[in-house]
Amino acid sequence: MTNQSSQSNQVLCAQQEATFAGPLKRCRHPSLQMWIVLLCCGLLLCMMGRVQATESKAMLQSLHQPVPGGVAVISLGSHRTPPKVTYAGKPVMVVQDAAPNQWIALVGIPLSNTQPSQSIQVQTAAGSREITFEVKPKRYREQRITLKNARQVNPLPDDLERIKRELEIQNEAYRSFRAESPSNLILDRPVQGKLSSPFGLKRYFNGEARNPHSGLDFAAPTGTPVHAPAAGTITLVGDYFFNGKTVFIDHGQGMVSMLCHLSAIDVKQGDRVARGQLVGKVGATGRATGAHLHWNVSLNDARVDPAIFIGAFVP
Repeated sequence: MTNQSSQSNQVLCAQQEATFAGPLKRCRHPSLQMWIVLLCCGLLLCMMGRVQATESKAMLQSLHQPVPGGVAVISLGSHRTPPKVTYAGKPVMVVQDAAPNQWIALVGIPLSNTQPSQSIQVQTAAGSREITFEVKPKRYREQRITLKNARQVNPLPDDLERIKRELEIQNEAYRSFRAESPSNLILDRPVQGKLSSPFGLKRYFNGEARNPHSGLDFAAPTGTPVHAPAAGTITLVGDYFFNGKTVFIDHGQGMVSMLCHLSAIDVKQGDRVARGQLVGKVGATGRATGAHLHWNVSLNDARVDPAIFIGAFVP
């Protein structure tokens, strides 16, 4: 429960105590006192549920940032069982809304998307339908980086073969989709450190254009602990040409975290990790100009801005 939720519930408790304290003290019959206490508890639980449901809905709506590299939160309506949803042929996360039998889809929008009108396919017991949604434009800044190691800008033929193999392995990990839902949708920051390079930067290495920045960087000293932003399964660990020492965590329903440039890895493939568990330490392995953590978040195999999930998104 959040601090805000705890404070709200404390206020409710005080209000309920003030409401029922008088009648309870005046009543001299034990059986009636018991009924007053039960009534008080019932009303309190009802009001607490209403507060938490409101916060849950607000939390989900805070994730709605429908831009290239963003997330679309789409209402699916009322259904007794969760609908099956796909976007661009790939399965999409579906979670329950605050109200009973209400469902929503969380759709990851690729950074490469250029079309404002998009749609998802929804399958329910009643049949299938299409829901359209709009993607707003977003302009990303440029970043120019100078690397001393020319091979990390223009790899040798042997390097290219290695990069191709590693890319296939990592893309397979990003495509993972398990029915289990994430332990938390508002993610924890995986490391204590200042946000440095934001998501989506148009990058130039030694003056040459390369792929946009697909994650969020945290500046932190080598050896700083890195923790799981949510519970999950370690689906891949490795030491790669560009990413260096890397950990993939499958959080469930197509949400995947990738943490890289690590100096040390403290988990192995197949491990189940709890929210906040140590998975590695900050480093500067792979293509890096200094110690930092690079964090990718993927939804339905689309790399999206991790800042959305930690309340740091800048429209």
